[in-house]
Amino acid sequence: MRATRASKPTVSARLPDFPWDHLLAYGERARSHPDGIVDLSVGTPVDPTPEVVQEALRAAADSPGYPLTVGRADLRESCLDWLARRHGVTCLDTADGTVLPVIGSKELIASMPVHLGLGPGDLVVYPELAYPTYEVGAALAGARAVATDSLTSLGPERPALLWLNSPSNPTGRVLPREHLKKVVDWCRERGTILVSDECYLECAWEDRPLSVLHPSVSGGSAEGILAVHSLSKRSNLAGYRCGFVAGDPALIGELLAVRKNLGLMMPGPQQVAMKAALDDDAHALEQHARYAARRARLREALTGAGFRIEHSEASLYLWASRDEDCWDTVSWLAERGVLVAPGAFYGRAGARHVRVAFTATDERVDAAVARLAS
Repeated sequence: MRATRASKPTVSARLPDFPWDHLLAYGERARSHPDGIVDLSVGTPVDPTPEVVQEALRAAADSPGYPLTVGRADLRESCLDWLARRHGVTCLDTADGTVLPVIGSKELIASMPVHLGLGPGDLVVYPELAYPTYEVGAALAGARAVATDSLTSLGPERPALLWLNSPSNPTGRVLPREHLKKVVDWCRERGTILVSDECYLECAWEDRPLSVLHPSVSGGSAEGILAVHSLSKRSNLAGYRCGFVAGDPALIGELLAVRKNLGLMMPGPQQVAMKAALDDDAHALEQHARYAARRARLREALTGAGFRIEHSEASLYLWASRDEDCWDTVSWLAERGVLVAPGAFYGRAGARHVRVAFTATDERVDAAVARLAS
């Protein structure tokens, strides 16, 4: 009997198009510039990984055994010490199972709805302008997704999960304490899981963002709340894939139970390196100063070239507009050898903006400044 051809997988059909594929032609145009491309699109860190982290990784290179999904006890303690020391979060305890190291924040964000048991019939809410992975996670779970900044627009609905993102990617907007507290109260009243993506919490320039777990926001309780953190930007560890999630021990326990079965374990050497990064504030302050200088130069150059900068009080991006279709702006900049991300990648409300990263080297940032001035 002739074998029948297996049907093709259908999971990818549920997902949105990978946005960066749409930028390839503009990247080629920018690379044709006589002085080469200035890539301000993805926002990948380019500065060296701190030596204190590299030393820790080298020392931990002999790692023959399986790591635990729950992570090393000393790493979990460092995560919570950092939250308390740098961000005033005092409601968490390692003994209660309130923190879990993860293999980069993007993987966690994309898989969280599935791992928390969401599916068809559940509603996931995320910001109107947002990191595309929130939508991806909802789609993987088969849940319904709504992008909105207005809780009142949801009417009587009780979402299963609501995402916050402050400081925002892409806009750099910082939500005030009163707004964060209002969202916490709203979610608790409805039994909605609140997950706050705080990966840019230490990338602040004109405002001081608060963690959703700060006692003035959470009331000193992690009930119903998770906060997601990453070391990619703070410590130039994007290649290490180091992040963690902290909050409600019941929710952390559920994530742990699922991830243990899936074998989702942060490699042992990375755990040691991550602890070294969290325990050392000096390198983070030095990196913050580098980014602040690059941001100032690019902001001045963009405004001088006729751009309007909105929000951008934190994160690693400038949210810029020339009051035209974002793809026209992307094209205008690509002709000058500068590649940026179109605002449409992050939602319909971004159709007249571009996201300009300031993670390039000083030399490339200076090149962009010169081209904007010409």
